[in-house]
Amino acid sequence: MKANVGSIDRVVRVIAGIGLLSLMFVLEGGARWFGLIGVIPLGTALIGYCPLYSILGVNTCGTGRREKHA
Repeated sequence: MKANVGSIDRVVRVIAGIGLLSLMFVLEGGARWFGLIGVIPLGTALIGYCPLYSILGVNTCGTGRREKHA
């Protein structure tokens, strides 16, 4: 499982995941359970791999080269 989620993509996923999870506290009734969808972007941001990106051939990691800053 090769990483295919870049750093900016991870930040966006974390923000989206937290936003979706907050629906658990904002909405009432059965609709509040839709907030659990936020676990998916949080999980993919945490592990750095998105199965849907693999299917679609998307990679936001860049070229894999990193410059060392001393």
